[in-house]
Amino acid sequence: MSRFYASLAALLLAGGSAVAGGSTPSYPVAALPAALRENAHAVIRNQEQTLVVKSASRSVETVRRAVTILDEAGAEWATLTVYYDQLNSVSYLRGTVYNAAGQAYLQLRPANVRDYGLSDGFSLASDGRGRIADLRQPTYPYTVEYEYEVVSNNLLFYPAWHPQPEEQLAVEKASFRVLTPTELPLRFQEQHLPAGVTAQHTLQGTTDVYQWQLQNLAALEEEPDAPPMHLLTPAVLTAPSNFEVQGHRGAATSWQTLGQWSYELNAGRDELPAAVKTKIAALVQGEPDERARIRKVYEFLQANTRYISIQLGIGGWQTFPAATVAATGYGDCKALTNYCKALLQAADVTAYCALVRADAPDIRTEFPSTQFNHVVLCVPLTKAAKADTVWLECTSQTNAFNYMGSFTGNRHALLITPAGGKLVRTPRYGMAENRQERRADVYLDAQGNATATIRTLRTGLEQEYANALLHNLSAVEQKNKIADRLPLSGFTITKFNLASGVATPIPTMVETLGLTVPNLAPPSGKRVFLTPNLLSRSSSLPAAVGERQADIWLDNAFVHSDTIRIHVPAGLKPESLPAPVKLTTAFGTYTSQVQTLPDGTLQYVRQLRMPQTRFARTEYAAYVEFRRKISAADKSQLVFVKTES
Repeated sequence: MSRFYASLAALLLAGGSAVAGGSTPSYPVAALPAALRENAHAVIRNQEQTLVVKSASRSVETVRRAVTILDEAGAEWATLTVYYDQLNSVSYLRGTVYNAAGQAYLQLRPANVRDYGLSDGFSLASDGRGRIADLRQPTYPYTVEYEYEVVSNNLLFYPAWHPQPEEQLAVEKASFRVLTPTELPLRFQEQHLPAGVTAQHTLQGTTDVYQWQLQNLAALEEEPDAPPMHLLTPAVLTAPSNFEVQGHRGAATSWQTLGQWSYELNAGRDELPAAVKTKIAALVQGEPDERARIRKVYEFLQANTRYISIQLGIGGWQTFPAATVAATGYGDCKALTNYCKALLQAADVTAYCALVRADAPDIRTEFPSTQFNHVVLCVPLTKAAKADTVWLECTSQTNAFNYMGSFTGNRHALLITPAGGKLVRTPRYGMAENRQERRADVYLDAQGNATATIRTLRTGLEQEYANALLHNLSAVEQKNKIADRLPLSGFTITKFNLASGVATPIPTMVETLGLTVPNLAPPSGKRVFLTPNLLSRSSSLPAAVGERQADIWLDNAFVHSDTIRIHVPAGLKPESLPAPVKLTTAFGTYTSQVQTLPDGTLQYVRQLRMPQTRFARTEYAAYVEFRRKISAADKSQLVFVKTES
C-alpha cells in the first residue's frame, strides 16, 4: 500500500549563499503576460518533469520547476519537500532564488536542506522521510527554481503529471516526458488537456518516448459545489504494464492482474496459532447465525488489537503474518484486516481483503493502477437466507459493525481473491441513512429571553462528527466544540449530553442540550420578533462571476428535519406567521411551515432533502436560486404583539 505521510508540523527556513550578478536574466517578472498574473498568487514559469524507466524494477525521475511568487498567499510555492524511503533515493536537490529582474542572488546549499522522518504519530516503524527546502523571501515578487532527482526501485507506482494542481496558480510552460523500454509499454490516461495537446510518441532505438507540453494556463478559482480542483485541471496519469518490487513481479494491465499480485504477495500469511483458533471456536460455538458470528469475531478483534502503522520497504504492501498480530496485539491496516480474515476463517466464515482509497475521491475505475491507500475486509454472507455482504473496518476500536462511513463508503474497492482482483462497490449511504432529526421546545418570556431544550438524533454520515467527539475528547471539550457550531449568540449551555443511540444497522448519535438564550426574540415597541428556525439556517450561494466553469457535484445526500415548539407567555400573541414554503426541484426538496397547536403553542416544522446528484454547469443559476429561496425561508420571522395587561 502507498505510504501515508501526515502533514509536517512546520517548515524550516533554509539558509543560502549569495550568487554573483551580471548573468543573463532568468524569469524576469516583467516578461510575464498580464493574463497569467490575473487572479494568480504564483505562476509556474517552467516545469520539466521526466521519468526514465530503466527496467521493471528501476526508474529515474527528474524535476525542474521555476515558480514566480507574486504575493504572500503564493509563498508555499517557494517551499519543496522531496519524499524518499527504502525503495526511493534522492540523488540531488538544488535551489536558486531570482529577484524580480531575473537575477540569481541566492542558492540552496546541501547543508541547509533539512531531512525529516515523516512520522504520523501512530507508526511503530516507517522508513518514509522527506528532504525539506524553504526559500521563501520577505519581498515580492521573486522566483524560486528547484531541481531534484529520485531513483526508485518501486515501479508499482509511476508519477502523475499535474501541471496546475491548485487554484490561483497560473502556468507559463510545462512539459512531461516518459522514456521506457519497448518491452515495458507505458500505460497512460489524459485528462482535461487543452485543445491540441496530446502525447507526442517517438521511438529512439529500443526506447519509446512520450512527451506532453502545454503553456499559458490562466489561474483558476474554485467554485462552490464543484469537483476537486485536481479533477478539473490538465493531468496525465501513468502506470506500468509490468513491474517488480523487491523481487516480486506483477502486471498492472487489469484489475485482475493487479489483485493477483497482491494475493500472491500475501498468500499463506493468515495462519493462526492453535490457541487462538480454539478461542474463536469457543466464541462462536452454538451461534447458527452467520452475521452474529461475524459480529462476535469483529468485537473480539476490536477488544484485543490496536492500529499501528508499519511501513518498511515491501512491508507497505505485504502484511505481517496473522500469528504475529496474535502475539503482539497490533498491526497496520493490512495486518489487522488479514488477522480478522484469519479469525473469521476459524469461525467458518470466508472473507476477502479489499483495497480502497480512503478519505479521498473514488478511484479511476477505467484505469487499472495502484490508486489505493487502505485495506478493509469484505465478508459475503454465503449461508444467510438473503444474500448480503458485511464490510469491516479493522483498524478502529470504536467503529460500528458493518459501517464504512465517509472514510471508505460510497466508492469502489479491489477485492483480493485467489482468482485475482475484482472491482466491487463499498456500501452506499444516501438520504435514508444520513439523517438529522431535531426536536426542540423553546420557552419565551415577555422580554424576549428564552430557554430551550433540544434533542438531536443523527444517523449515518451525519453522526460522524459527534461520534468522533465522543470517542476522542473529554465531556468539557465535547461541549465546547458543540457550542462553537451553534448559530446563536450570547447563549449558555445549561445541560449537555452526547451518547451513542440505539444499535441499528446504521450508527446513531443523540445530542441533548439545555440552553438559556437572552434576547432571542428582541422587542421593538409593542412587537417581538423571533426566527423560529433556531439552529438549521442555510446560507445562500454567490452568483457565478462570468460563465460557470465546473459542473455541480452534490455528493452529500442527507435529510434534515426540525420540529420546534414555541411556548408563548401571557402578554404576547402571534400577529403574523410566515407563509408555508414548499420547493420541489431536481436539486432537492424543502418545506417549512408554522402552525398553532390547540394549546396555543406554535410549532415550526422544516425539512430539507438533498440527494446525491450531479448537474451540468449550465444549471448553476437555477441551483443558486434554489439555495436563495431556502435561505430566505430559513430567515423568516414570527411577529408577536404585546397585549394589554
